[in-house]
Amino acid sequence: MASSFKTVELSDTPFESQGLRFLTIKTPHLQGRGDICLYVPDVKEAVDDLPIYILLHGVYGSAWIWAMKGGAHKAAEKLMNTNTIDPAIIAMPSDGLWGDGSAYFSHHSKSFDNWIVNDVVTAIKENIPQAKNSIATCIGGLSMGGYGALSLGAKFPEKFKAISGHSSITKLEQMALFVEEPLNEYLDNNNLPDVIDCIKLNKDKLPKLRFDCGIKDELIEPNRLLHKELKALNIDHIYEEFDGGHEWPYWIKHVEKTLKFFNAYK
Repeated sequence: MASSFKTVELSDTPFESQGLRFLTIKTPHLQGRGDICLYVPDVKEAVDDLPIYILLHGVYGSAWIWAMKGGAHKAAEKLMNTNTIDPAIIAMPSDGLWGDGSAYFSHHSKSFDNWIVNDVVTAIKENIPQAKNSIATCIGGLSMGGYGALSLGAKFPEKFKAISGHSSITKLEQMALFVEEPLNEYLDNNNLPDVIDCIKLNKDKLPKLRFDCGIKDELIEPNRLLHKELKALNIDHIYEEFDGGHEWPYWIKHVEKTLKFFNAYK
């Protein structure tokens, strides 16, 4: 089968470890290359339809960070080995590596949203045999990645079965807490900068939705407001608060909730 991409590089099995694979593709949506770190479970039977669970990283990070700083693949492996969740591919793409963070939507003539929603899934299906006929995709993320997951899941509801956010940015203006790029750099092509506006766009056909935030997180009040707005709109969702701040120990602890949630609705 012909590739959808001009160039594709996939890591070689003899040099891989911990079930992690690395994929780099060239795509017009990024006007260059994009990276995807993948956890592909070792399943005894031959399968070609494993679900794809996308985890989006936050500012400053890249494709490696959910695995190499968050241990997401180890959390997934533990849940699969104990039959808590069924086998699934964990896809951890870069955000396109613009500035301190692209925010996962289109600007500067680059379609960071289409990179995630279309290219990542297509590249996995074309290059990972266990996902060749996958029909279930879920999307989650932390901080800016939570903003991306909530926004993209709401904008493209037909693409995803479930959405999960940890410590999510809920309005574009909150990016200013983390990035040095001026906010007007993001706004040249985005008419829906707030998560609630994306959700209102397709409120009657949203994927299953959950999000959480640490009570010591600087984003706790914006997350509480989003929860309140969703309740006012009678939009079904799960919102939870836990001890912790905007930090890796919190995300490492709670990523299992995302994986279990995805498993329930894949």
